[in-house]
Parts: sequence; C-alpha cells; structure tokens
Amino acid sequence: MAIRKLFVANRGEIAVRVVKAAQALGIRAVQAYSEADADMLAVRLAEESVCVGPPQAAKSYLDKEGLVRAAKEAGCDAVHPGYGFLAENADFAAMVEAAGLVFVGPSAATIRKMGDKAAARAAAIAAGVPVVPGSDGRVASVDAAVEAAETVGYPVMIKAAAGGGGRGIRVAGDEAELRKLAPQAQQEAQAAFGDGGLYLERAIVEARHIEVQILGDGTRAVHCYERECSLQRRRQKVWEEAPAACLTTDRREELCASAVALAESVGYRGAGTLEYLYDERTGEFFFIEMNTRIQVEHPVSEMITGIDLVAWMIRIAGGEALSMAQTDIAIDGHAIEVRINAEDPANGFMPFPGVVGALDVPEGPGLRFDGMIYEGYQIPPFYDSLLGKLIVHAGDRAAAIEAMAAALDRFSVEGLKTTIPLHKALARDEAVRAGAFHTQFLEPWLEAHPLTAQQ
Repeated sequence: MAIRKLFVANRGEIAVRVVKAAQALGIRAVQAYSEADADMLAVRLAEESVCVGPPQAAKSYLDKEGLVRAAKEAGCDAVHPGYGFLAENADFAAMVEAAGLVFVGPSAATIRKMGDKAAARAAAIAAGVPVVPGSDGRVASVDAAVEAAETVGYPVMIKAAAGGGGRGIRVAGDEAELRKLAPQAQQEAQAAFGDGGLYLERAIVEARHIEVQILGDGTRAVHCYERECSLQRRRQKVWEEAPAACLTTDRREELCASAVALAESVGYRGAGTLEYLYDERTGEFFFIEMNTRIQVEHPVSEMITGIDLVAWMIRIAGGEALSMAQTDIAIDGHAIEVRINAEDPANGFMPFPGVVGALDVPEGPGLRFDGMIYEGYQIPPFYDSLLGKLIVHAGDRAAAIEAMAAALDRFSVEGLKTTIPLHKALARDEAVRAGAFHTQFLEPWLEAHPLTAQQ
C-alpha cells in the first residue's frame, strides 16, 4: 500500500528529518509532541501535529497505547518511530500492526529477534557471521554470569540484552567486579528499556567500532558500506565517519558481505545497522549487535553513496521493492559527522538547556546540518541534549577533516554551551587526523586535553 499520511512518533532532529523526507515523497506528516515540545521545529514543519502527553517521556513518547491511538485518530496509515524511545520496541511495532497501521521499520518478529542482543548473536552464528566470545544467550542471575565468565574469559563486558546507546554496559576484570557491577547494569537496563536482561561478551582491548548500513525489502538486502564510530565518550558516539579508514578493500568487502548475509537470513525490512568490533592488530571482525532502526549517524552513509536512507525506509514500508543492485552502490569520497549537543565540555559535559540566541550555521558545498534548533527556541530539559549533527563531505579523509575544522570555526550558537569546542579540538588533533584511535581513545584524551575554550 502507498503511504499517504505518516505519524512521526518521535521528537528532535530525527523528527525533522522524517517530516522532510515524507514531504519530499508527497506524504502528509503528522507530528507527535509532548507538552514540553509544542514549539519544536518538527511541529512547525509538519502539516499537522498532535499532543500526546506531558513532558515526561513515559507519559508521552513512550506511551505505546497513546501513540497508536493518536495515529489512528489523525487518520494516519503509517507510523515512523525514529530512533530511541520506542524505535526498537517489538511490542510497539506489533501494536501498530495490530491497529491496521504500517510500522516504518522491520516486523515485530524481526525486532524481537535482532533487537535482543542475545538473540541477534544466535542469529549471527547461524548465518556464519563471526561473533565476540560471550555467554550463550541471556544470563539469568549474577551466579549464572559468573559461571559464563569462566568460559568467556576476563575482562568481560556486561551488556543490556535490550536497547542500545551505551546504557547498561559495565566492564568487569574479575569475579568480584562482576558480582558488584552486574546488578548495577541490570538496574540501568531496566530503567532505560523496561528490560533488565543481561548477557556477557569478552572485552576486546583497543577495538575499532565499525558498523555496516543495510537496506532490505524483506527479501533482498544491500549494504551502503560502513561507518567508523570509534570516538566515543562513555560509550556514546561523538564523531562518526564513512568509510572506515582502517579497513583494507578485502576486509571491507568481507565485513559488508557478512552484514548483507545476516540481514537476508532474517528477512530484514527497512534500514538497519549491524555493529562490529574490529581488531586492527589481527584483522578480525566480530558482530556485536544490530540496530533495527535508522541511526543518528546515517547521514555519512547517505553522503558517500547518494542514497536517501529515510526515504527508502518509507518507500519500503509502503510496499516498494529495492530498485538498486549492490553493484549500483559505490563509495564517493569521505564524510564526517559530529554531534552538536547542548552540553558544557569544560564542565564535565553538564547538560545546558536554555534559549537559542543568534544562530550561525555554516552552509556551502559538501556541508549539511541536520538539526532541531532555531533562534529563540527554548530547549526543554527533559530529553536528550542533541541539537543536531554537522556533516561534511569531501574527496578524501584529509580534505573532509579540513572542511570540518573550517565549518566548526564558522558554527556559532549563542546563549548555550555546546560541544563545538570539543569537535574543534578533535579536528585539529594529530592522532585523530592520522586515524590512530580506538574505542578507548577519547576519555584519556579528554583528561590530557582539558577543554576550557567556549564559543
């Protein structure tokens, strides 16, 4: 069925992105908003909007029944979940489908299989994709985790079976730490995702974080190459780029082919990302999880391939089959994205909600800003601090870094503290420019390079 009216069940910059993609396809957008988000940019852009509850996410953006009811009452025929909130919630997808609406994403069954990291690991093994040594599915108790760790080998990562975004993760170097940290991880996972399930993986020291962007129509899948997301603070991505400079052509082909094989093995529908750890010393890569949704960093993949991933999500949900073959998709140049957050990097990255003053966003060839802000906008204190993403595209990695440094020098958001100073420093750092970093690089770097300059 062709989608005529799309309910956007999210907020912030991804809501803006989805509204614009829908409108470009000739689809009417209905934007959900909480009482705290009545003035957000997506509400201003959408043809219609509907309040779905009070500021607390649990009573608005996480209210499954309320969202489905609002979509039905607005006369929508499809729901786009964005990222975060309910985007990877199989029960929400099932409720949308049961209400006779189209869920823009994979089926509830696929989300249940691939959104649960332990189940996704089993699917990867079945598809012949290498995985990090870990527990055989979920661990039911702390004692079971200790028993599994004896086989996996220390250090181990304690990870939430549901959700993502770095929440619910701890690293234990021995049994005593595991017994102490597992309950903490369980509580955090329960609070963030409503699911306290855990599983274990061996911690790979100084790994690179590589992820493959795929598109599937339920029968066939293609990849849009890979991204590197190794620059992370507290396991939250800070700087992302495509393609990954650390991969050889052969290793890139193997990695991307494994992602397509896994996606096709589960009949994946929509946009998704398969995440891997890459051991640069040995050339080994290991599948760790799948994100069954669009991701924050999708623009870098769009920039190097020319494929509009959000539009294709909507087209596939409307029943369209993939029209491109893998041989039609090629890498063009290099793209880098940095996340601009309302945080003070000179003060422990303290969130900094407030009113956006004068705003100067750089524009020009190879520049893109996916944002949710405008002059005079009051940033609510209830949600994620992401204001938007600055993306650059150039002929090669060195040129992209120079373009990013120049763009950041021109980017100004008055009235707020933001992470722009962090990105300026990273763009000029010799190790970053050389691509000599890994997932454990940024936090020691921050200790050695305290940020004091503000815009």
